[in-house]
Amino acid sequence: MLRQFIRRFAGFSLLPLLLLAACRPDTSETNTTPAAETAAGPQQLRDDLGRTLTVPAQPRRIMALAASMTEMLFAVADTATIVARTQVCDYPAAALRKPVVNSYPLDLERLVALRPDVVFTTTGITSEADAQRLQELGIPVYYQQYETVEDIFRGLTDLGRILNRQPQARQLVDSLRRELQAVEALPKAAAAPSVLAITWTDPIYVYGQNTLFTDKIRLAGGQNAVQEKFAQPYPALTREYILKMNPDILLGGSFGKLDSTFFRLYPELKRIKAYQTRRIYAPTDDLMSRPGPRVIESVKELRELVR
Repeated sequence: MLRQFIRRFAGFSLLPLLLLAACRPDTSETNTTPAAETAAGPQQLRDDLGRTLTVPAQPRRIMALAASMTEMLFAVADTATIVARTQVCDYPAAALRKPVVNSYPLDLERLVALRPDVVFTTTGITSEADAQRLQELGIPVYYQQYETVEDIFRGLTDLGRILNRQPQARQLVDSLRRELQAVEALPKAAAAPSVLAITWTDPIYVYGQNTLFTDKIRLAGGQNAVQEKFAQPYPALTREYILKMNPDILLGGSFGKLDSTFFRLYPELKRIKAYQTRRIYAPTDDLMSRPGPRVIESVKELRELVR
């Protein structure tokens, strides 16, 4: 469980997110200026945190500080322009051939030595203080945030604009949309089962209502058992709260593993429907925790678990 938590922390960090409000500023304005329209000068961008930054018209050296965004770069960018990965970036296999920059704590000296034109990251991975330090050193940092699958499509499209790879991004997003439409067309249960997804067991942290999981499980035919919207996207829940919630399905580990750990620690939770019907499953960790181009693969896996 500790290893899984560390991987989640690196791919889509949770504990720092507990300290951040999961709100994204209004993005009704265009987030990026297409590189094709700025050949004579740099791009003036606004990221998902509402921060303004300047990026070369054609970035030649790029990297990401989140494993999820490294996957996005390998899916959209010219991979020759990706100069590094973090210590936890392990997909796709080509990423393993890139130099490593530690993301926590941030190896600032190593990152600066690689001279990236722009660094991409997500909230909870890179502190705004570190981003400010990098920008003072001439390295712009671009944040993305995702609460829905549509946000990921938007993020991929924005990367295409920033990197002057619009055709590649468009082709990828169109393909993902077709896959999603095929999933949505499949038969679903008359009543969507309630699904509680835990990320840590002591205390019990879960995927809250204001997380990407809520949209993914909806598309898969279920619903997040956490209906209340907490200030923190990954709230800690009491045993009493979970008993009252009484989820139909529990995600976070196999029945055998959780029976010998989680339910041994909290034996009263054996009264929930998920335990009584043995509907306790272990989804693929990276698919659950990394918002990226494999998001529809994650939706498909969730559908197999909830149908």
